[in-house]
Amino acid sequence: MTADFEQSSLRSDTPRLVGAVSLRSLRIRLYFAMLASDVMCIALSFVAGAFIRFGDLNGFGWFGVTGSILMLFTLCAVLTGAYSLEALRSSTIGIARALSSLMLSFAILSLLTYFLKSDARFSRIITGTSFIIASIALSLSRQFLNDWVERRLKSVLTNELVLCDGVAFEATSGVRILQTAEIGLRPDPRDASMLFLLAGVVQGADRVIVACSAAAAPKWALMLKGTNIQGEILATEFDALGPTGVAKLNGRSTLVVSSGPLNVRQRMTKRLFDLALTVPALLILLPVLGLIALLVKLDSPGSAIFKQRRVGRGNALFHIYKFRTMIENRADCDGARSASRDDDRTTRLGRFLRRTSLDELPQLVNVLLGSMSIVGPRPHALKSRAGEELFWHIDESYWHRHALKPGITGLAQVRGFRGATDTSEDLRSRLHSDLEYISGWSLWRDLSIVARTARVLIHSNAY
Repeated sequence: MTADFEQSSLRSDTPRLVGAVSLRSLRIRLYFAMLASDVMCIALSFVAGAFIRFGDLNGFGWFGVTGSILMLFTLCAVLTGAYSLEALRSSTIGIARALSSLMLSFAILSLLTYFLKSDARFSRIITGTSFIIASIALSLSRQFLNDWVERRLKSVLTNELVLCDGVAFEATSGVRILQTAEIGLRPDPRDASMLFLLAGVVQGADRVIVACSAAAAPKWALMLKGTNIQGEILATEFDALGPTGVAKLNGRSTLVVSSGPLNVRQRMTKRLFDLALTVPALLILLPVLGLIALLVKLDSPGSAIFKQRRVGRGNALFHIYKFRTMIENRADCDGARSASRDDDRTTRLGRFLRRTSLDELPQLVNVLLGSMSIVGPRPHALKSRAGEELFWHIDESYWHRHALKPGITGLAQVRGFRGATDTSEDLRSRLHSDLEYISGWSLWRDLSIVARTARVLIHSNAY
């Protein structure tokens, strides 16, 4: 069936009824509980070491050394995965990573004091005693926390969803099963309504397994790749071969065909980067935003803010905010017609706002609310076309670009790919840049793109 956007609009609301409650916030709270426990154990170990050596806290500059160790430990622990799902599920892994981080932080501090020639203030007895006490305390606290998680949560730290497409699957504890036929979901990557329905169905899940026929597997794999979730295809035909490098569910083999491009640490880093830029920017630009909104109202009748549905992370829909640049009753809410250089719908002020990219400033609110990021693939409207073809009809990998949050700016934009998409090649150029960004994300790349964006704010293709 070809994409029908009236159906897409209707179906995009349906998945909210079947989406799972995300356990991600629970895991993050547990990570912070582990961090707080680790910090307390290390701090108290230095207090104990000072008392063992001097009988009080006056004879040793324990506060500075403790603070240095805590900063180094936190950095090492984050980098080594001491706060991760594996550490929550296995006390052995959690303790090993915590102790290795502790050992590394003490080693780094020892090297720093040696090279800075400050070892006279560095009590080896207290440091050695504190290290032993901290190692014991960390091991005990981690074991206690893992036991508590096992006892209270019964190891249910992730939401696992099985989508059954004409293949029977036996229900097991902790696994949610949905029959695709019952919710009207079918594997059709060319039907936008199916992508939106899938986005809602898998919302909140950490792992999605599709039980389907071999013939339907390629289509399901294409649909799963843009969900920002670990997606797998149940592959019972490989069970007898004893394959390695594939996942398992209740002893049955699955082929991993998709996964989120960023882990929890990377998502947190990217979100903190977004907030670090967005909050100050909004405070500084608040008078500018107010002035532009007033000018838009004075320039032509209608609201100052234009709101439009676009496709966001996981192929889910969200509302993007921009300053209105077109005549109110002629604005294209679905994006079926791209703005052209001499577009008769654009207002006098709108031409200036588009040419200078000032119309994009309200998207800082989208970033603050979490529906967008500072850097990422630009979000497209529902009926966006390259020539006469819908975007996702041109390239089957189009939906993969939605594995990350959409951005105010992106790699495609700083490379000059802006303006109307008159040909399929215009879309492919943007798409290839988006997929390159997703596959090679790093904080340094985000910083580079933000810096390079200043050069393309005013662009010949911005109209």
